Amino acid sequence: MAQALVTGATSGIGRAIALALHGAGHEVIALGRNAAALQGLSALGMQTRQVDLADAAELTTALNGLAPDILVNNAGVMPPLGNFCDADLADIDQAINVNLRSVLALTHAIAPGMRARGHGHIFFTGSTAGHAPFANLAVYCATKAAIGGFAQALRLDLAPHNVRVTEIVAGRVETALYSTLLPPEARAAMYAGNSAVQPEDVAAMLLAVLALPQSVDVARFDILPTYQGVATGTPKKEA
Repeated sequence: MAQALVTGATSGIGRAIALALHGAGHEVIALGRNAAALQGLSALGMQTRQVDLADAAELTTALNGLAPDILVNNAGVMPPLGNFCDADLADIDQAINVNLRSVLALTHAIAPGMRARGHGHIFFTGSTAGHAPFANLAVYCATKAAIGGFAQALRLDLAPHNVRVTEIVAGRVETALYSTLLPPEARAAMYAGNSAVQPEDVAAMLLAVLALPQSVDVARFDILPTYQGVATGTPKKEA
């Protein structure tokens, strides 16, 4: 089976994707920063590498000897919520470094090999925030919009070489993304009543896209809670 490289694999969507790919028989290399979580994935039979993707030297070391057929650019951070005028420049830099710069660097390291071999599939975990405005999320929206534009342009660059590119446009997914930004009661309210997509749902869609014939390229797929009629959300109808 294929070799798959998954970033941000220690929690949420990344962990679900790593588990799904491993369960489907692929050789999974899981990248992340949480040593304990990586140890758990290793115990399941995956290769794991602890790395801060924003550190160029660490990234180069982590990629040594790898030639993945599948790349899942999933790692990302959510900067503090608030008006852009009040944002800390350090938080802006971190969001750009993790959500965009490290993704470009990793893809630049892996995509040429796929092009040379004439096959491969690159996924990007995007967001509805990259395709619609959200108050108090200006920097996050900017980084995810950049990922969306990059993914679609990259697809055109690689299509002649039989390499597929897919952007995952996720709506509200129940993950730990807001764990340090919102109090527990606010997070519980966000996900109450099955009002969020589960990470396993995203992973199932990724496997479905991978299973399509090589002649088919899903440029992007939007995966939203059923109640979320538009990108910015609609009130859930009461029973």
